[in-house]
Order: sequence, then C-alpha cells, then structure tokens
Amino acid sequence: MKENVLGSVSDKKKNKIQLTTGDIIFNIINYAFFAIFTISCIFPFYYIFINTISATEYVNRGAITLIPKGLTISNYVSMGNVDAIWSSVFITFVRTFLGTALMVFASSIAGYLVTKKEMWGRKFWYRFLVITMYFNAGLIPWYLNMAMLGLTDTFAAYIIPGIVSPYNIILVKTYVESIPGEIEESAFMDGASYWTIYRKIIWPLSKPILATIAIFGAVGHWNSFQDSLILNANTPELFTLQHRLYIYLNQSSNLGAMVASGTSSSDSTVLANMANTKVIQYTISMVTIIPILCVYPFMQRYFEKGLMLGAVKG
Repeated sequence: MKENVLGSVSDKKKNKIQLTTGDIIFNIINYAFFAIFTISCIFPFYYIFINTISATEYVNRGAITLIPKGLTISNYVSMGNVDAIWSSVFITFVRTFLGTALMVFASSIAGYLVTKKEMWGRKFWYRFLVITMYFNAGLIPWYLNMAMLGLTDTFAAYIIPGIVSPYNIILVKTYVESIPGEIEESAFMDGASYWTIYRKIIWPLSKPILATIAIFGAVGHWNSFQDSLILNANTPELFTLQHRLYIYLNQSSNLGAMVASGTSSSDSTVLANMANTKVIQYTISMVTIIPILCVYPFMQRYFEKGLMLGAVKG
C-alpha cells in the first residue's frame, strides 16, 4: 500500500509541467496586464458611484478618490422627486419588457424558418434580410416612413420597428444549424409538426442564444432615446427615462442662471438643490446603468455560451 502511494506521488511529479523562467515571467506579466485592464474597466463606474453617494461639498473640492465621504442618498432622492420621472421609468420598463420579448420570439421563429430547405424562397428572403444590415435610408426617410405608418406620438413606435432584427435572426439561424439534425428527424418520424418541434425541441435547446439576443435587445431598448426624441416629441407622457434624463442633463448646464433669474421650473429647482452640475451628471449616469448591471450577472453564463456557439458558422 505504501509503495502504491509513493508510486502515485512520483507519477504526479513526473506528469507535472515544469515551468521555465521565461514561462514564469510571461505569466506574471500576463496576470498583471489583465488585472490592470480589469481595474481600468471597473474603476470609472466605481468612481461615478462613490461620487453620487458622497456629500456635495467633498465632490466640489475633488476630495473623492477611492472611498466615499459624507455618505448620503440625497442625490438619488432628489432625482426621484423630479416631475414625471416615475412615469418615464414605467414607460421604459414596459417598452424594454415588451420590445425584448417580441424581438426574441420573432427572431427565434424567423431564425428557425430560414434553416428549413422546404421554405419557399428561403435563399432570397435570407439574402434580402442580410442586405438590410448594410443599407440605411437615413434619418429623414426613416422619420417620413414612421409618420406614414402612423408611428408618431404613440407607444407602438417603441415596439414595432424593433421586432425584426436581422443580426439576431442570423445568430439564431447559426445556432439552430448547430443542433444535430437527427433530433428533428426522429421527431418527424413520431408525427411532430414544425410548430411542435420548434416549441418542444428548438426553443428549449436555444436558450443560450435566446438569452444572448435578449440582452442585446434589453440594453438597446433601455438605452434608446432617439425614437422618443424624434417620434414622440409632442407627447411628454410617452418620454422614456433616457429622454427625460437627457433633458435634465441639458438643463443642469444652466441651472444657476435659471434659478437666479427666477424663471426656473419645478424640475430645475429640484435639480438645483443638488448644487453641483457634476453630481447631477454622475447621478443620471448611475440611474441609467444600475438596472443593466443588476440584470447582466444573471444572464452572463448564457450570454457567453450563446455568443460563442452562435458565431461558429456563418
């Protein structure tokens, strides 16, 4: 028994890779580089956050470096007291949920269909879909088209244009093609229809790529404000959170003059109480970033797997 133990230990020593001096130096440099790179990516978000929860006098003096000082949440409370902010939050959440759900469903259906050779005009429709990724008519034709379709001053302007996403359809198509065809063949032999195969086989097996495009769609809907700015400019009750914060961010640059002249609105007065334009900018940035930062960690494992498998074949 003792000899067996000694033998296994000696075998492990033999199988252990011996690192040369050059390997050790390379590993040190490699780890140091990626550690610095990671810190450089995280620190800007951390710096903004600690400034939003620090007392304004310390932010004015530039005394915030690594840790917050004079902890307070008054900046977020002041932002929450701005008129119509919560209605904009509601509009943005509903838009993000509905827009993402419909986009994922449409992309999964279309991505599955273009993998079927039985589909009429499959090559034509797929190439037509790809072409739309490279040609854009421009802002004015886009607006005129939306106006003719009746997608101005309406909530549908946030949902309908984003349902079909060529890039996401291509990702789903590539992923579906990586699923062994024998699974579908056996289902056909058992009498399953295309819809049954899609619902019970393709949809469950495609969760990684669907989670990936869901992240793309959710981030796009959450951060979008151009459609709100252009299509719903005359309907303030439909302003998205990003549009509303964009307006307040512009107001923050001349709050002093507005308050001094006595012409400031209630929103401007609330923002002026935050006393510092930089604090307003930091707080607005965090309000827009925090929801995505909270969701992404739960989707990361699907995101990485789906993106890699969806990009294996073209």
